[in-house]
Amino acid sequence: MPKAEQVQNVFRSVARRYDLANRAISLGRDESWRRDVVHMAVARKPRVVLDLATGSGDLAFALRKAMPEEVTVSGLDFCEPMLEQARAKQARRPWAASIRFYQGDCMALPLPDSSVDVLTIAWGLRNLEDRGAGLAQMHRVLRPGGVLYCLEASQPHRLVRRPYYLYLDHVVPMIARLITGQRGAYEYLANTIGSFPDRELLSDEMRLAGFGSVTTHPRMFGGICIHEAVKAGPRPAQ
Repeated sequence: MPKAEQVQNVFRSVARRYDLANRAISLGRDESWRRDVVHMAVARKPRVVLDLATGSGDLAFALRKAMPEEVTVSGLDFCEPMLEQARAKQARRPWAASIRFYQGDCMALPLPDSSVDVLTIAWGLRNLEDRGAGLAQMHRVLRPGGVLYCLEASQPHRLVRRPYYLYLDHVVPMIARLITGQRGAYEYLANTIGSFPDRELLSDEMRLAGFGSVTTHPRMFGGICIHEAVKAGPRPAQ
């Protein structure tokens, strides 16, 4: 698993062009995958929502727009330059003024036990230095019946695996160099995808962290997956 300092350096170096690079590398599909997460989260009718590894805030903004005004939506990230991008976008979106963006570490969430109804994390779980410890923290802060939605790269179906990895290893760094000037950062990110567990193994890790039910929602021939992990126990009355 990657070291925290390495992850900080990578995202600090690409923060200003991160959104544009994501659009290009995902062929514009990243927005539709976030919409899927938001649709699932809204159906849970949460009161408190926290987007982890929020980066430049795109998922937090989508959640805020879709949720009733009384729902609390926040975004947490441990890379301050990425949060600066989120706050700059927030300043141009008056309807998003209620979102709180703050610095924090998924490995030691600055939140009380059982205080959040829905957690989301997109493209962040594979960057944790200790994934098991991070998942345990997520389980700790969720209320019984609360849900973690993890949008992440995964291992694709065997038939498309070879072109998928050719794209990751060769095309993604080239696109990244053209957009961000940081080919090395995206070589690192491509490597983290290649070493990331498939959806079955990640589901097992989530259960090991305490989640009682894990459902997978594959996208792009399995190369992308939304994991829906529920903390066991009755949900408190609204």
